Amino acid sequence: MRIGNFRIPMMASLLVWLVVWEIVGRLDLIFLIPPVTEIAQAGLRLVQTGSWQNASLITLRSFAVGMALAIAVGVPLGICMGLFKTVDRLMGMWVNMFVSAPLSALVPVLMILFGLGETTVVVTVFLFAVWIIVLDARAGVMQVPRSLFEMGRSYGASGWTLFSKIVLFAALPEILAGIRLGLIRGVKGVVIGQILVSVIGYGELFELFSRNFEMASFWALTIILFAAAMLLSALIEHFEHRIDYYAGARA
Repeated sequence: MRIGNFRIPMMASLLVWLVVWEIVGRLDLIFLIPPVTEIAQAGLRLVQTGSWQNASLITLRSFAVGMALAIAVGVPLGICMGLFKTVDRLMGMWVNMFVSAPLSALVPVLMILFGLGETTVVVTVFLFAVWIIVLDARAGVMQVPRSLFEMGRSYGASGWTLFSKIVLFAALPEILAGIRLGLIRGVKGVVIGQILVSVIGYGELFELFSRNFEMASFWALTIILFAAAMLLSALIEHFEHRIDYYAGARA
């Protein structure tokens, strides 16, 4: 962003909002919004507690297992939908339905099926993440130019060689984009699942802080989650940039 001849860093907007937040907190206008400095101090105290460390391990484990399952199922299913019209017709309606459905409403049903434990959170992460991964993998495969298939066949490439050397690499930008979006949705899934279960991980801490009106700790935990989601997204985006030449080669 530029003002006249001066280039304003993007972080300037964040700093402005932090200053405004600090002023509002200091004026004690809204009980739910403590000063930023108080939130930072609460965050430093929070990360040193055993309860936060234990909750973080549970949350990371639930998130990692759910995302691993989402990627293991979503990428192959999306590729199959892109390659085979029969699979696309069979699964397309369900995938589009779950992408647009309010998945939070399914968590109580999952609690009945899997109980008030970590399994429910893992399944919630999976359901939040897998559908967008499927759609992006499908889109990546469907955008591979037919000319690449014809070129591979003209050189005598087998079906597996066409898939592993052409389709997979050509679709990789969209596959990584889907995984990045799935990671963000997975973070939402793990938080929503744990909050509704309210007995494990960060959900237990959110329940504890809100019940005791510890708003500084509540906001500190929220900011930690936001920062983790942004770092995960930035990491996948870094890999996306490294393979952008595949997308350029398809044009």
